Amino acid sequence: MQRSRPVKTVASAQAYRTFFRELLSFGFVGGVGTLITIFGANLMRAWLGGSPVTSVVVPTVVSTITSYLANRFWTFRHRDSDGSGREVVVFFALNGVGLLIQILCTGFTYYTLGLHGGLSYNLGLLAGVGLGAAFRYWSYRKWVFTPAAA
Repeated sequence: MQRSRPVKTVASAQAYRTFFRELLSFGFVGGVGTLITIFGANLMRAWLGGSPVTSVVVPTVVSTITSYLANRFWTFRHRDSDGSGREVVVFFALNGVGLLIQILCTGFTYYTLGLHGGLSYNLGLLAGVGLGAAFRYWSYRKWVFTPAAA
């Protein structure tokens, strides 16, 4: 006796396409934000003499503003916004958590492990950016850019 395979519905196929489009768009926006963060952090650290923590904070704030605008008006444009400002406040609060993750990774590498070289700094920064990005994607979908009302 042969088992029949479930047929994907049009709605579930559309949901997968939407998810993958969001994920790719989020990844592109994140890539731009990562470039802003990494180049900005290295510029501040090497040329302007900033501390490892300050060198992460300032470019991440610039990246956050850029990311909010790109995610709201491109990645998650099909999702609701109530226009109350709640979305902006929650977005920046969650980005604060993502920034804290980046600071912890960079600070741990620099202060706890005592690795002060450029390669170590960038590896700690990349680890923080990667972990922060994973948290941001999950939290944006859950609390910021909610699904459009039916």
